[in-house]
Amino acid sequence: MNLPHRTTRILLASALSALLVAATGCSSKAGGESTGDGADGVKSGPGVTDKSIRLGALTDLTGPYATLGKSIVQAQQMWADETNADGGICGRKVQIVVEDHGYDVQKAVTAYADISADVVALPQVIGSPVMAALIDDIEKDSMLTFPQAWAASLLGKQAVQVLGTTYDVDMIAAVDFLTRTKALKKGDKIGHVYFEGDYGANALEGSTWAAERAGLSVVEQKIKATDTDLTAQVSALRKAGVKALLISAGPAQTASLAGVAASRGLRVPIVSNAPGFAPQLMKTPAAGALEAMLSVVSAAPAVSSDLAGVRTMVAAYEKKYPGSPVDSGVLSGYNAAQLMGADLKKACEAGSLAREDVVEAHRAQRDADTGLGTPQDFSDVSRPASLATYVLKPDPEAVGGLVVVEEAHAAPGVEDYLASRGA
Repeated sequence: MNLPHRTTRILLASALSALLVAATGCSSKAGGESTGDGADGVKSGPGVTDKSIRLGALTDLTGPYATLGKSIVQAQQMWADETNADGGICGRKVQIVVEDHGYDVQKAVTAYADISADVVALPQVIGSPVMAALIDDIEKDSMLTFPQAWAASLLGKQAVQVLGTTYDVDMIAAVDFLTRTKALKKGDKIGHVYFEGDYGANALEGSTWAAERAGLSVVEQKIKATDTDLTAQVSALRKAGVKALLISAGPAQTASLAGVAASRGLRVPIVSNAPGFAPQLMKTPAAGALEAMLSVVSAAPAVSSDLAGVRTMVAAYEKKYPGSPVDSGVLSGYNAAQLMGADLKKACEAGSLAREDVVEAHRAQRDADTGLGTPQDFSDVSRPASLATYVLKPDPEAVGGLVVVEEAHAAPGVEDYLASRGA
């Protein structure tokens, strides 16, 4: 049968294209990322070429968590530099593409759209509101993502991994700590100051559950991220007769709560979620009150910890970034980068750096241990990766401004709590 000339040209072009793909073993897109098998036979995809692996960071360098964002970015770049000096991953150099969203959700959405086609995974996304806006796209794109946010609402997604505990689990540990060490008794009231949104709401779930279990009651004070003077909240809590305080907010709010409470005679124990403390607070007028009254519950140890891996990381960071504070962001960022690196290596060994295969390699990790805290199990998307919480205490002389008071352990009742929520 004779074919029209136009049809013949199309078929010839298709045949030539197929021959080229067979000859090279891979194809490429305009951005330069490989979409087939590399020269080494490893399947790849967006963010991966024969020479590089590109990772993304959606961070806050100009907003309320700018100090945290800078620490995480620098720690992850240090990991990338160390990794590349050691030969890279899968014979490829690691590159980290950093986008600053300033804790603005719309900017974060735009930034994700800008980089999502050109990176294989995200070892850093700062902010629960940001994650809430992006989580469906991240899941659809099979983009393995480690949020620097710990709300339980982020669980249940195959591609999204909350590292360590969640806010509610830590608040259960906080109530347990208060009842064991601060002589709280049945019938006492605990005040809980918390940000509106997923962070505060999830923390409140944990404190309310634990308080009811211990025969205590919670007096709530919901605030906005823009609220930095907590005088009104302290007055209300003092009037309510609370015997202890919980705070699930930012460092500025923690400093205000402690400072105002001390000045108003409400000298009671305060326990904060990890994002509520920064070492810079120990150089503010609230430092004395913080040192006397505050404890911090965290999935990660203090950077002043004696753990060998933490000591090595701190020494390397101080050498690479002299003058930069070594805070919890350094530990969090470096830990996340190491875990991401382990996932990429595992995926490479299985023969594919395609996004969905990196996610699969991650979910196969049941005892991931970087030496920077407690081992983690990533196999069950419905549960936190760890249930063990450290209790830390401010110390102006310590690296990072915190020291370990209690080593990581799961608070009594955490498994019951998770079971009551179907996890």
